[in-house]
Amino acid sequence: MRSPALKQVETWLKLSVLPPIGAAVIRGLERSMRMDSQGHEQVDALYRKGQHIILAFWHAQQLMIPTGYRGTGANVLISQHQDGEIIARILSRFGHRAVRGSSTRGGALALRELIRLGRSGADLVVTPDGPKGPRQVAKLGVVQLAKATGLPIVPLAFGCSKKNFLRAGIVSWSRTHGPVVSICGVPPSGYREIPMNRHWRRHAGSLRRSSID
Repeated sequence: MRSPALKQVETWLKLSVLPPIGAAVIRGLERSMRMDSQGHEQVDALYRKGQHIILAFWHAQQLMIPTGYRGTGANVLISQHQDGEIIARILSRFGHRAVRGSSTRGGALALRELIRLGRSGADLVVTPDGPKGPRQVAKLGVVQLAKATGLPIVPLAFGCSKKNFLRAGIVSWSRTHGPVVSICGVPPSGYREIPMNRHWRRHAGSLRRSSID
């Protein structure tokens, strides 16, 4: 059985050493990829009008999401577990703030804080399927958050080419031909001023199918 002193050292190492390494890995992966951001025009239009958003992505895609965010700093819902603290410290290095809570602990307080922040004029970030799943099945929390704040929900997805790939979470990249990365969104909920083109319809359909599978 580990001694309390050893546990304290282990915790210190996790919280002090892993966050800068994690942030460096994400930035290194970003530099190694040829990035292609698609479907961001509608989000940029919202920002030009001074509006804010609820950014939503599947839990398994969180590794490279900091590279696709186009705002100036968001409030991210993260669990109160120690692993959540590591993630929060990594995200702080990208200019984001953590709101701690989950469906199993601190969820009600976290939701109230997100509503307060959203109403005050801030971007919010959530994973609608959560760490416990079911995988790629959105729960009602993100919809309730949108209703309470009046902010549009903007889905964000990250994908890579899979030729000669290595895997990091769901992220893969090519060693030989130069990776091609796409960061895509779909039109914000309730936002109809800008017409949806064929790419948007195709991508939105694939997101709907993945949430049903």
